[in-house]
Amino acid sequence: MKSLKKYLINKGGHFGIYGGRYVPEMLIPIMEEMEEAFYEAIKDKEFLKELDDLYKNYSGRPTPLYFCENLTKQLGGAKIYLKNEGLNHTGAHKINHCLGQALLAKKMGKKRLIAETGAGQHGLATATVAARFGLECTVYMGKRDYMRQRPNVFFMEQLGATVIPVEEGGQILRDAINAALKDLISNPEDTHYLLGTVCGPHPYPAMNTYFQKVVGEEVKKQLPVKPDYLVACTGGGSNAMGLFYDFFDDKSIKMIGVEAGGKGIKENKKKAQHAARFETGSVGVVEGFKSYFLQDEDGQIKETHSISAGLDYSGIGPQLAYLKDMKRIQFTYATDVKVLEAYKVLAKTEGIIGAMESCHAVAEVIKLAPTLPKSKTIVLNLSGRGDKDIFIVTKKLKDKKFQEFLTQHVHEK
Repeated sequence: MKSLKKYLINKGGHFGIYGGRYVPEMLIPIMEEMEEAFYEAIKDKEFLKELDDLYKNYSGRPTPLYFCENLTKQLGGAKIYLKNEGLNHTGAHKINHCLGQALLAKKMGKKRLIAETGAGQHGLATATVAARFGLECTVYMGKRDYMRQRPNVFFMEQLGATVIPVEEGGQILRDAINAALKDLISNPEDTHYLLGTVCGPHPYPAMNTYFQKVVGEEVKKQLPVKPDYLVACTGGGSNAMGLFYDFFDDKSIKMIGVEAGGKGIKENKKKAQHAARFETGSVGVVEGFKSYFLQDEDGQIKETHSISAGLDYSGIGPQLAYLKDMKRIQFTYATDVKVLEAYKVLAKTEGIIGAMESCHAVAEVIKLAPTLPKSKTIVLNLSGRGDKDIFIVTKKLKDKKFQEFLTQHVHEK
């Protein structure tokens, strides 16, 4: 294979045995229309010029590549650089593919955006671009995520979006995806489903990889040396693909994806206490694509758990499954306990408060860096900032003062 990069955005939509388009017949024309529009758009100089302008003047790109001098000294090993995607407009990397897909939706003449969201960052970015382009917006969110990510729900609503809590199933991300697909089936003409990661039926994995690759492209320009390691958290996989993509053809660069270890790699027939697909998962076809999923012996999807709503998902993008099988990416996991520790370490050494999702990558770097020589360089993708997690973190850290403040605020007249 001449170029792994070209293969990972191929028009066929398969990556080894993974990927594909397993959808109801009535969705085939919608996916084909989107596929055709996408591959035309990325050859259209005017489309790319407008997208680049939005990245620079609306989202605030390029985001900084920051040398973590204090953390590097504290750990005593490899040099650590942090790609701060949390400084994007809306606070995470999600705005990258939302701007790309919103432009595409306008090109196709769509009047309405729908989306699923877990942590709320994708939903917030979708609501943001909908407001920017004058599109109607509906966001589906599992009821559990709706409750634990309430700040993002509030902001989505201020932007004019309708946020619908999904009460079916485990009330998490996969259930929101199912609800969004049902909406698309009911509203095929004027609606664009702005799916939020590198999962789903073709062309979503290739399309969101393309719109996220700006992250790694910037790193290549910003870093004074070639990186030895790239580290990113992996839910569906959009921020990982964004960081890794531009480096795939250089086999000397090692890549590590960090899944959600939750309460540990424990599970029973129906429920897992984690979301580490490569640890105990198996290959299946779910929600329109083939990849690794946490599923029981009957192929039923298991409930998952993570301190981070954005990684609390039973599947992973098909490109990442392919890359794992060919040993191009090494996958590991971080437990909730280690993620909280990493959150506190990053905050107190560098003055940066990361999202719970991103702190999975931080946890891996804290473990990895001391084992490497000082001549080595690690780049981690801090995919988002931690504002949205305030209620999760204060509860986990048992911050009684904040809880007292909330109680007083609720009872104020």
